[in-house]
Amino acid sequence: MDDPVIAESPRTADSSHPEDEGLRRKLSPRQLTMIAIGGAIGVGLFLGSSVTIELAGPGVIVSYILGALVAMVVAYSLAEMAVVHPVAGSFGVYAETYLNRWAGFTVRVTYGLVQIIAIGAEVTAVAIEVGFWVPGIPAWRWGCLVSLGLVIVNALQVGNFGEFEYWFALIKVVAIIIFIAVGVALIAGLGPWPAIGLANLTQHGGFLPHGWRGVWLALTLALTSYMGVEVIAVTAGEAQDPQTSIPRAMRTIVFRLIIFYVCAITVMLAMTPWNQSGSAAVSGSPFVRAFGTVGIPFASSIMNVVVISAALSSANTNLYLSTRMLFSLSRSRHAPVWLGRLSRNGVPHRALAISTGGMIAAILLAIFAAKNAFLLLYGTAVAGMFFVWIVILITHLGFRRKLSVEAVARLPLRLPAHPVFSVLGIAALGAIAVSTFFVEGLKYTLPTFAVFLAIMSVIYWTDRWKAAS
Repeated sequence: MDDPVIAESPRTADSSHPEDEGLRRKLSPRQLTMIAIGGAIGVGLFLGSSVTIELAGPGVIVSYILGALVAMVVAYSLAEMAVVHPVAGSFGVYAETYLNRWAGFTVRVTYGLVQIIAIGAEVTAVAIEVGFWVPGIPAWRWGCLVSLGLVIVNALQVGNFGEFEYWFALIKVVAIIIFIAVGVALIAGLGPWPAIGLANLTQHGGFLPHGWRGVWLALTLALTSYMGVEVIAVTAGEAQDPQTSIPRAMRTIVFRLIIFYVCAITVMLAMTPWNQSGSAAVSGSPFVRAFGTVGIPFASSIMNVVVISAALSSANTNLYLSTRMLFSLSRSRHAPVWLGRLSRNGVPHRALAISTGGMIAAILLAIFAAKNAFLLLYGTAVAGMFFVWIVILITHLGFRRKLSVEAVARLPLRLPAHPVFSVLGIAALGAIAVSTFFVEGLKYTLPTFAVFLAIMSVIYWTDRWKAAS
């Protein structure tokens, strides 16, 4: 018998029965949680924090707290809808169901493209960090090696992929916990080293060396560090018992991310003067430099291994996400049918092949524009993710309008004070997106995305016109 919440909800052909998609429900709750952490905790924390620190100084701590609040609204909104529609297309299906087909098409194409770009950013980050040990080897060679490994892992049965990602993500979770613990010991003087104290948070221009303006501008990139909480909704089509596992995983991931990001950034800034941690050139991780500064033997090398594993884990998850979005587009007939075909082990292998385009772009950028490749890729994906999150929250407003009061009461996880937080989230995301015009390296992200959105719309309406004629 169907769940009463699910039974009364509108459905599309793409979302009627997840099993009809052909995907296999092999992802356990513990794997779901770690996959989400793997997608969210990547270079945004370990490498991209160089840019946010440069913009805000120690005030970047406030930026990450504000980003966490917005991420929590999006996460809870998604959890509500994912329980009702546990399908691979996730918010693309929700947008098509509760808004219109154009929204469902554009949000899926955008998210797939963003993840492909993000793969390139993560692969480029690996090349940057490997240069910490072997600076003489060209970055494109590492890009080729990493790309090959990621494709092999994603071609495995989804259960094997989930197990691989679980342990990969666990490495960086444990590393962050150890980093925070060691950092607190160094700050408090609990060991052979003298106490560092908290002076670095208030010296060198104060806690807000660039004022509240710097805190707000840093939020444009700090917020992208949390862009990964939507992973759990995308994995819903392959999750075991999604009605219980998705809410549980979403609650867990949001609070863990807040603790990891805010605590790790605070400890790192307390250990190292902020004007030595940030670097607009993004030439290395401030976490690696923090351990190098305090003089712990081999700590920098160990942390560098963690940064590389974080980038690999995040790239692995991004490849999974882009593949499932292309698969969803195909199954809803927004993309060629052949993209939705599955291999014998239940993997959309043709969609996987298309998704490798981001890694190829990363290798080319590593050859021809190695110095700025990471920031170029990372910045290009920012506007697209703002669009995706805004569509998610608008969709959630439509979703709640369609459900009865009784159905809302039966949801296992709910966003409180509806619709206040959804509306505030949309307004905040819009304002943050506009702020990219004032951040070096992000000035052209909105105009570029506007062109991309226009092209997507032309393709969509052309296809609709052909189908109708």
